[in-house]
Amino acid sequence: MSSVSNAIELMTFFSATRPEIGLSEMRRLAGRDKATTYRHLQALQSAGLIEQNPETKNYRLGPALLQLAQLREQTVPRKAAARAAIQTLANVTGETTHVSVMSGSTLYALDSCESEKHSTRAIIDITIFPLHATASGLCALAFGSADLVGLAQAELKQFTASTPMTEEALASAVAHARQSGFSRSMGTFEADIYSMSAPLFDQDGHFAGSVSVASVATRFDDALERTIMEGLVAASKEITRNWGGRIPPHLIDRWDATLGGQTGTEQTT
Repeated sequence: MSSVSNAIELMTFFSATRPEIGLSEMRRLAGRDKATTYRHLQALQSAGLIEQNPETKNYRLGPALLQLAQLREQTVPRKAAARAAIQTLANVTGETTHVSVMSGSTLYALDSCESEKHSTRAIIDITIFPLHATASGLCALAFGSADLVGLAQAELKQFTASTPMTEEALASAVAHARQSGFSRSMGTFEADIYSMSAPLFDQDGHFAGSVSVASVATRFDDALERTIMEGLVAASKEITRNWGGRIPPHLIDRWDATLGGQTGTEQTT
């Protein structure tokens, strides 16, 4: 990767559960030497993308990101356009729902919504979804750009005993998603979490992101799976429409075949 890419990558290690990171921890997370890590952190700090806590001296995300986030929402208000749909999806399924957005070859978390039905629930605390290990990522591989599969195969990191770690295992998961219209992550990223996703599309008919439901594995059964799939279809249609996109007709056919009934064919151009 370029120096710019290496520097930007450091920001992906921040999360809601890890809002501040010290130099030594950042060096460990990035797998780089201390001098290189410090140089990249200084470049990000100069741009206002990160800042140092004056008390702890640890690094945290910087104020420049607020301006960029506000500008993004003003010009491409995808988060606001997806919020109502994932709220409804959480109410219908009783599980945690979330939406991701594709930028280049990276799938970023956009928004999430937790249902209050259960005290034990899935928590979405990552900013980038691994393409090979999450339902959101597998959705990108199944319905996104063809070159994503090769990129995912080159970075097969194991998260659980169920994480696909061979090209054959990954190809099987992608093929199943394409055939059914839904991607699945059954304990492949977190052992006790089962997730399902459906694709979202932009105005050009290209893959734009995923809408997903994450359930505690012990609650997942055939009835909940059916409820999740039906909810994902409705949410995918609504969000895609709000983003000015269009669901490909062949995907509607896949959903109909999987659910054994008509999911509707209304489209927005």
